[in-house]
Amino acid sequence: MAIYELNASVRTDLGKGASRRLRHADKVPAIIYGGDKAPVSITFEHNKVFQASEFEGFYSHILTLNVDGEKVEALVKDIQRHPFKARIMHLDFQRVDASQKLHTSVPIHFVNEEVPVKAGGVVAHHANEIEITCLPADLPEFIEVDVADLEVGSTLHLSDVALPKGVSSVELAKGESHDVAVVTIDKPKASSEDEEASEEPAAE
Repeated sequence: MAIYELNASVRTDLGKGASRRLRHADKVPAIIYGGDKAPVSITFEHNKVFQASEFEGFYSHILTLNVDGEKVEALVKDIQRHPFKARIMHLDFQRVDASQKLHTSVPIHFVNEEVPVKAGGVVAHHANEIEITCLPADLPEFIEVDVADLEVGSTLHLSDVALPKGVSSVELAKGESHDVAVVTIDKPKASSEDEEASEEPAAE
């Protein structure tokens, strides 16, 4: 639960210089926006939020932010990282209203991939997350895609994915042309030796 509940403090010292001073003090500047309240600038202890960010659920789970004693439910909407250091530079959070639908993306967990592999196929992922809308109470931490029944040469599309109750696909709502491929079971590529053998003329 430590990754789903974080302590934060309101910050009034704003601007690039203030953010730079916060980072030097091992803190992370952030902002909470959305709902019927004004945006609030906050700060976290870097080590706490960095440890939480190492878990997949941090990005798709509704988090509880303890902001100076006030509990705020929110989703991570953006995270800025240092280009080469293991550091978080800034975070954006969106407030969650239990009565309002969320628009977010959740990761895909592919299961039983060993089945088509044993049948001689190569599993190729075309998507690693699905953009969805749902009420906060219906938000899944991930969406499971079972590939056990897929044959070599077949494709599983977005419309084939069984979404949890109350969850809708943003892309499918745009029409059939947005029914993209999620995973395919490809045939193994022939080795160069096999290709050369197939290109040799048959012996007379």
